[in-house]
Amino acid sequence: MDEVARLLEAARGGDRDALNRLVSLFYDDLRELARRQLRREIGARTMHPTSLVHEAYMKLARGGALNAENRVHLLAIAARAMRQVLIDDARRRSSVKRSAAWKRAVLDELDTASELDADELLALDGALDELEPRQRQVVQCRFFGGLEEQEIATALGVTVRTVRRDWVKARAWLYRSLYDGSPPD
Repeated sequence: MDEVARLLEAARGGDRDALNRLVSLFYDDLRELARRQLRREIGARTMHPTSLVHEAYMKLARGGALNAENRVHLLAIAARAMRQVLIDDARRRSSVKRSAAWKRAVLDELDTASELDADELLALDGALDELEPRQRQVVQCRFFGGLEEQEIATALGVTVRTVRRDWVKARAWLYRSLYDGSPPD
């Protein structure tokens, strides 16, 4: 882990070689993260895990200094970058083909697969922007990144109990935002 800490420090300083080395060290973890995010897509996939990892890498490399403090934090940052890549892709697909059919998807526990089409992903992204910053980070880490509560707590520097409270609040707020407060079926 000393090497990871050294590479993270160098990446924070803008060293692209350090970022390249970090990506190669965590490549399998990043591909698994990409697989989790892509599992939620409905219809024909426009991206594969490898291409999502590479697009997220390009986003991170263009972003300049990397502010990760540890492995979990790096994966959370990568999950956010992957989410942004998928949002951009969904916007592109949605502008090409508008669909009037919108299927309700509920943010539930991660062990139940939620499938999101491009319009749902865009609606969720817009609603996420309205959340409090820490709640948004919890949703990004848990729903998009597939991180466990303890990993999220470590990455955000809060307790597991705080992560649970933020997850419950964020889910309730997102549900009301996305579905106009209508009760669940």
